[in-house]
Amino acid sequence: MHLKTDPYLHRQDRWPQQGRVILAQYDADSIVVYQAYRPAIGNFAAQNGYFGGDFKLSRMTWIKPNFLWMMYRSGWGTKAGQEVILAIRLHRSAFDSILAQAVHSSFQSDRYESQDAWKQAVQTSDVRLQWDPDHNPAGHKLERRAIQLGLRGEAIRQYSQEWIISIEDISDFVAEQRQHVASGTYKSLLTPSESPYPGAGQDTAQKLQIPETFSTSC
Repeated sequence: MHLKTDPYLHRQDRWPQQGRVILAQYDADSIVVYQAYRPAIGNFAAQNGYFGGDFKLSRMTWIKPNFLWMMYRSGWGTKAGQEVILAIRLHRSAFDSILAQAVHSSFQSDRYESQDAWKQAVQTSDVRLQWDPDHNPAGHKLERRAIQLGLRGEAIRQYSQEWIISIEDISDFVAEQRQHVASGTYKSLLTPSESPYPGAGQDTAQKLQIPETFSTSC
């Protein structure tokens, strides 16, 4: 597996404990996001390095840069239709473009002048933004908020064919770590090394309602 991992207990206290945070594994050129699919879609993507086959460009697809948020949503790979967990490495410039295009999936009175202005933004953007409560490995809700981004239209076409550097099936890793969670042996639990993502500039950070920069020492 190409993901860098850390012991969960070494990492959890170094993450921000509250607020909107984009936790992700990234470097100067790339960032990892996660998705969970049924085998027909997930296996094709992992084998071919892009999304095709049964993957439908007509349906919105949601990407999550936070591993534990993906684990919560997929039940650690046990939910029907989410058995294959993929780690998708994207060009960082593409992810920044996704963030810049993102429009909140529900009206935010402090971000949009009116309901009509928000609806117009939704109609003209191919990217949806949601901030949801993050969760710990056992699924308990945290004060910290995790981001997920929905892609449609041209964004999903570019994502599935052009923006991807690599796709890795990490289902076996997930299954191994799931056993540690089930038994409560967190001292053995490994999670991908993640740090707060600094966003894509001041304007985007303000729109996402996150600090423009974070310390990446964690």
